[in-house]
Amino acid sequence: MSNSTMISPQSMMSTLSIHTEMAKGAIKIPQNPRDLGVHSPSFTELMESKVAAVNTDQNHSSALMRAVDGGESDDLVGAMVASQKASLSFSTMIQIRNRLVQAFDEVMKMPV
Repeated sequence: MSNSTMISPQSMMSTLSIHTEMAKGAIKIPQNPRDLGVHSPSFTELMESKVAAVNTDQNHSSALMRAVDGGESDDLVGAMVASQKASLSFSTMIQIRNRLVQAFDEVMKMPV
């Protein structure tokens, strides 16, 4: 028993519960997209699309704020919501970038 791994009763019960739910059909496991011939985007493509989405949010927010400032629109609430959405998406993008840089630094510090 020294070379075998110990499994806790809680982990066994949770695994049993998951398999029970799968058998009942409550948890549906989708097929792997690669099996269906679907092209999964590369990391670069994903980052480019997300940066473009953040840019679109920023441009939309700016357009709404200009419309309110210029008196063309009286939807101040919509402009403020768009501004907050753009700010939140930009902050999220910056935090993701910082985490990626931090991970890259950690990888570079690893001994070879």
